[in-house]
Amino acid sequence: MNKDAGHESAAGRGRAETGSAAETAAAAPSGEAEIAAYLARSPGFFERHAELLASIRLTSPHGQRAVTLSERQMEMLRERIRGLELKIVEMIRAGQENMALVDRLHRFTRALMRTADPVSLPGTIVATLQHEFLVPQVAVRLWALAPGFAASPFAGEVSDDVKAFAGSLSVPYCGVNAGFEAVGWLDEPGTVASVAMIPLRQGRPGEDDTFGLLVLGSPDPTRYSAEMGTEFLVRVGELAAAALARLRLPGGAPA
Repeated sequence: MNKDAGHESAAGRGRAETGSAAETAAAAPSGEAEIAAYLARSPGFFERHAELLASIRLTSPHGQRAVTLSERQMEMLRERIRGLELKIVEMIRAGQENMALVDRLHRFTRALMRTADPVSLPGTIVATLQHEFLVPQVAVRLWALAPGFAASPFAGEVSDDVKAFAGSLSVPYCGVNAGFEAVGWLDEPGTVASVAMIPLRQGRPGEDDTFGLLVLGSPDPTRYSAEMGTEFLVRVGELAAAALARLRLPGGAPA
């Protein structure tokens, strides 16, 4: 009785082992995708077969020599670290450029605040932008000014088209010089390839509160492009408009 039971138990174990082996064989991957999926869902595989880690050889990306799996992992880590280092260097460079820009904007603001004579403000704006930001040509025209400033150079004739164009700008215009009338205010308009035009207003766009236009010109066709950000130019326009408001008629009525 016991012998028969023992035989049955051994036979059962044999069938179980045979079944397990068959299941393992059936589950064994046959292609690269299946192998990758199998290893991904079998984290204990290399623990059970630790000797494979030392015997696997991979091709190095830096040559045709074979390297171990651990060496390849180290190379991948070094490449990742180099990529992170490059990103850090780029972030530091961008931070330094932004700080230099903030310093220039601070000096521009300080120059406006130090100008006591309102008549000198347009000239201060032009000279400071040229010096601090290396803008080749700058011009500013204003309208709706108090009568005492009507004969000043910055109060020269401005057509209704230019006034309408300035009033329609929700952000500064940046792009190629397409023969804009306002470019003619610059000293050498024929050399201007790209231009930025900044509306001067105290209110918001659409409130008909625009009283001037600041024009920046460059012979470099890529200096001012439609793809560039305008946040900095907006800040320049806001500072200039706040300073030049002293020249306006009370209430901003048209002259």
